Amino acid sequence: MDEASETDILDPRGLIRDAYRIDAITPEQCRSIFLDWLLHAADTPAISVQVGALLSRYGTDAPDHPMTAVLRGGLEGAQASGPVRRRGGWRGRRAGGRKG
Repeated sequence: MDEASETDILDPRGLIRDAYRIDAITPEQCRSIFLDWLLHAADTPAISVQVGALLSRYGTDAPDHPMTAVLRGGLEGAQASGPVRRRGGWRGRRAGGRKG
């Protein structure tokens, strides 16, 4: 079984893998593909762990590819923001959310 098979838990739909295979893909297209991947990514392991693994898998062989830059940016953003916390419901309103 190759690294990025159809049963790959990091990239089950093969979006990131396919992005690396597209000739002349633009950074904008890579960001769109990354966002699509992110919206369907599993909750565990942490997004930063998943992005780091994808970067290790693909970025080493293609350091100048636009998707590598997008993955690096996604990894930096995930590490800088820390864990995602939902601020909806009554706690969100008590913490200074919308008043109405």
